[in-house]
Amino acid sequence: MIDVRLLRTDLEAVRARMARRAKPDLLVQLDNAAALDGRLREFAAERDSIRRQVNDLSKQVGQLRRDGKAAEADAAMAQSREFGDEEKGLAAKTAEVEEQLRQILLRIPNIISDEAPDGASDEANPVIRVHGFDGVAFDDHQRVPHWETGVALGILDNERAAKISGAMFTMLRGAGATMARALCQLALDRNADAFEEVRPPTLVTTATLTSTGQLPKFADDAYSIERDDLWCIPTAEVPLTSISAGEILDEADLPKRFMAYSPCYRRESGSAGRDTRGLLRGHEFDKVEILAYAAPEQGRALLDEFVARAAGTMEALGLPYRVIGICSGDLGQSHHLSFDIEVYAPGCDKWLEVSSVSWFSDYQARRADIRFRRTGQKGTEHVHTLNGSALAVPRVLAAILENYRQSDGSVAVPDVLRPYMRGITAIGPK
Repeated sequence: MIDVRLLRTDLEAVRARMARRAKPDLLVQLDNAAALDGRLREFAAERDSIRRQVNDLSKQVGQLRRDGKAAEADAAMAQSREFGDEEKGLAAKTAEVEEQLRQILLRIPNIISDEAPDGASDEANPVIRVHGFDGVAFDDHQRVPHWETGVALGILDNERAAKISGAMFTMLRGAGATMARALCQLALDRNADAFEEVRPPTLVTTATLTSTGQLPKFADDAYSIERDDLWCIPTAEVPLTSISAGEILDEADLPKRFMAYSPCYRRESGSAGRDTRGLLRGHEFDKVEILAYAAPEQGRALLDEFVARAAGTMEALGLPYRVIGICSGDLGQSHHLSFDIEVYAPGCDKWLEVSSVSWFSDYQARRADIRFRRTGQKGTEHVHTLNGSALAVPRVLAAILENYRQSDGSVAVPDVLRPYMRGITAIGPK
């Protein structure tokens, strides 16, 4: 969440930044939060006044007793008890307003970087660069959608997946399942030089899901296990972010880097009928995530590194890709500055988002209470967090099935994947 102190010291600047998100209701929420914070400060001043009066009365009672003025001492004690009851009532009101403020702050998005381009929606997202794409260079045999190729090759069986689990679940078989695993191992291997591999839990608590910003705003898109107060993770970003929740790190240990393979679960509640064929959108999928804790001054350079790592894997796979800057109106709630990487799928004739790389500034760390102490200095600061999809399997696999489709209907395995494919160099019909 944003630093509430900014509402006291620089509210107009925060309003100006928030206005760039093109959501007018956010300004109302900011004003409501500032008003609630003002009430809390009034309550605090009132509480301090009451406590001073109680302290003064306590001193008076002692002196009155020493002076033998028992009746006056009893009256002072009675007045002190009244002040005590008043303070209890004030404490209850304070707790109520604190919770109201907390709920608003949990819904107010992060402050946008000055570097983020202006725009009201994804239509305004600028293309930063394009690699390996020539729109007229694709042959007719590459213009076949992957869901047709996958079925023809016997490696995609969504019909049986739906029988097992319902709509928008997918099932890969044979060489398709092998390639999905190979993609994950490739992504892990390409980032093992700098990232600690973690296999985190895929069920997390409400507090953990709240720390990254998924709750309360995106509760409808998450799968919950109410009996146990647990949630299925939508991305490994969620457990990785909370590894050091409530801890104070040393400056010398930053940046601290993690990577994880995990299954991911999303309801995709608003996507009915939209890009649901084949592997483009599903309730469960595999992904490799990279994440870092950083000092504030390290954040921007790490963001560039994360983009380069994700893009480099697409380049190694021989897939045409482009890097997109995310404009102010399209940034996610927790995002300070973000870039997407999209690969071109000739069979779908679409650019498919395969990675989102984001810098969250201290927004998530405030929720999770992750801080660090600078060497030789007193006090602590919140770390900055960054994350990126090193590789999300479904759409990358879809792009491979289309870009690498051969004239005989088979699919060549990209060279970089072949060491992981048990000797398979091409996937042909059974």
